[in-house]
Amino acid sequence: MPMDVMNEPMISDTGVRAAPHRARVRSRRFAVAGALSIALALSGNQVFAQERQVPAAQADVMLSYAPLVKETAPAVVNVYAERMVQRRMSPLFSDPFFGRFFGEQMPGRSERQTSLGSGVIVTGDGMVITNNHVIAGADDVRVALADGREFPCTVLLKDDRYDLAVLKIEADEEFPTVPIGNSDDVEVGDISLAIGNPFAVGQTVTSGIISGRARNAVNDGEFGFFLQTDAAINPGNSGGALLNMKGELIGINTAIFSSGGGSNGVGFAIPANMVKVFLKAAEDGETRFQRPYVGATFGPVTSDIAEALGLKAARGAIISATRPGSPAEKAGLETGSVIIAVNDIPVEHPDALLYRLTVAGIGNTADLTVERDGQVSHVALPLDLAPEDPPRDTRVIAGSSPFSGLTVENVSPRVAEELRLSGIDDGVVVSDIEQGSTAQRIGFARGDVIVAVNDAPIDTTATLEDVAGEKPGYWRLSINRGGRMINQIFR
Repeated sequence: MPMDVMNEPMISDTGVRAAPHRARVRSRRFAVAGALSIALALSGNQVFAQERQVPAAQADVMLSYAPLVKETAPAVVNVYAERMVQRRMSPLFSDPFFGRFFGEQMPGRSERQTSLGSGVIVTGDGMVITNNHVIAGADDVRVALADGREFPCTVLLKDDRYDLAVLKIEADEEFPTVPIGNSDDVEVGDISLAIGNPFAVGQTVTSGIISGRARNAVNDGEFGFFLQTDAAINPGNSGGALLNMKGELIGINTAIFSSGGGSNGVGFAIPANMVKVFLKAAEDGETRFQRPYVGATFGPVTSDIAEALGLKAARGAIISATRPGSPAEKAGLETGSVIIAVNDIPVEHPDALLYRLTVAGIGNTADLTVERDGQVSHVALPLDLAPEDPPRDTRVIAGSSPFSGLTVENVSPRVAEELRLSGIDDGVVVSDIEQGSTAQRIGFARGDVIVAVNDAPIDTTATLEDVAGEKPGYWRLSINRGGRMINQIFR
């Protein structure tokens, strides 16, 4: 079934239905069980049950979420992202005759588009968490509060790999907030509420339960650790809040699996612990979100691998390679070893490992539980940024060569991490391209690694800049694009 990433809020109602009383015996059974009533306290102080219990009496089922919603809904906002887009124009419409008929609606003209999503205010001074895909490419971002007021916003930090963005409301006042909870405390079967603006109908609340944890392969991004809920989520809910019964944020609603674009009760949210790390990076003034550098490649543990290695279950992340001099190699991690837990929290798959290392935080040390040859050991892995060795030495290429308009950098582990260069350890990479430049017209793309020019290896940005200043009779380029070599000649 196809997966839809929500560009608008998501919501619907999941009713709780009490079974009818069939006999007096059953009524007496309910009456006795009534003494065990749930403490889903939805009062002002939000007292939360110390132990999870199943509804045992009619009175339990008739409890209301209204007090919890009143407390949290004011901090869930609508996010409006406007962008200018260029409509394609057929050569036919360049004829003035057709222009008289189509006027301002002629294809090929610029027009402003608005997308709608949701967001959650998490700090009193107006920091908002939403999805990156809600504001991607936007020229102007605004939020509308539940009371109808609108404010402009500044995008502080965004990352398409994790599909998160942090906005700052441009206003000097105190805003309502939702506290961020601990998503590791969430269990399958817990009640959850989703708040957002589905289909632009207005703020909506839906209820359900947590259906699964550690879900991966949900979207096309690199992040693969989601909470799953059956609370109805629909287009427009993206960036909205997934709450527990304490009124805490446990996830940011992000995507649904759907055959027709509507909710089928399979929704996904980015866990709150990931949100905390991302928010801290924004508060610290970071302009790019960076995860810890391990210097190893991991693969899933299939049933065949588990059987071959004598593992009890096909779970964990198996090390397939380590980079020389990397933290993984220095810590003693070896190819063929399986990481089964991080800080005593089980690891289900490689995506879960990456998630656990990311939320552990740069500057800390992760305790890895490693299984190899039937023996279980613990390895301390320092969590640091990828090294920038060699220095990136950023240069903008000018002149009249095919490279005119390129911004290039030397490849280092950090640059490779930022630009997602898999299996590339050195060389010169394109990090940006000037609009309308020669390089753009030729077809260069961000992430292209320039390997050679006229059969001469390009090892540094300084080398490329020197070569670009020459005037040969032709240019023979060798470029690595996503692992595929492209050879092209220009005259």
